[in-house]
Amino acid sequence: MRIHTYGDASVVREDDVPVPIPGDGQVLVRVAGTSFNPSEIGLRNGWLRGMFELDLPYTLGWDLAGTVVTPGGPFAAGDRVVGRVDGGAAAEFVAVDPALLVLAPRDVPLAHAAALPVAGVTAWQAVFEHARIASGAEVFVNGGGGGIGGYAVQLARYAGGRVTATASARSAATVRALGAHTVHDYTRGAPGGAFDVVINLVPADEPADLVPLVRPSGTIVSVTAPIEPPPGRSIRAVRFVVRNDPGDLAALVRLVDDGAIRLDIAAERPLAELPAVHR
Repeated sequence: MRIHTYGDASVVREDDVPVPIPGDGQVLVRVAGTSFNPSEIGLRNGWLRGMFELDLPYTLGWDLAGTVVTPGGPFAAGDRVVGRVDGGAAAEFVAVDPALLVLAPRDVPLAHAAALPVAGVTAWQAVFEHARIASGAEVFVNGGGGGIGGYAVQLARYAGGRVTATASARSAATVRALGAHTVHDYTRGAPGGAFDVVINLVPADEPADLVPLVRPSGTIVSVTAPIEPPPGRSIRAVRFVVRNDPGDLAALVRLVDDGAIRLDIAAERPLAELPAVHR
């Protein structure tokens, strides 16, 4: 599934192209699944051209789950793998550097494992690298009903935090099942109380509006807009862009294998329906 020009969802089209031939240091993977991330809208319509200048035509798909066809690196033919790639996973086959891959979770349908790399690693870095959540911390996840949010809720709970998360009425039960102690309807404004850590995952919100929810010497982490705390507040404010880190992904896979983290798959669609997913 490729784009030949920037534009709306109609530019995503199915092309019949040769199976890629792995270059030096690459393996060929038969793709079981990829996933859709909202940031791919910006990629498709050109909003992210300042960060990602594409070589068109460009094959979509950053999240990859599949089976190794040609061995390389630590992987043998037949190994089930998962990883984040710089495009190309929305296809039947992809050639990829094996350093970007890790073994997929053992007991998860392989296609479903494609929901783990981008969203899961973003949540991992937010919780452990930037928020540094400690046992007993009061944590507010703004956007707990989204893909990153579901992992952030689970990881914050795993780290020992007491988690409050926003969600819609549609996703409230799921967010509660993922481990949130309290689920707040985001249509009713900000929750009451104060938190040691606020994790903001919502593009539409001004992170500065969340600063009053942070206790003195607390932390606010945003994956959307940057945060400028008002003068006189001693809080730590971090805005970050996720780093592709196979080590973090491997740690997530271990938690999935141990049953500490689960994948919540809302829908599974044939690859040819990717334009409809974008719409």
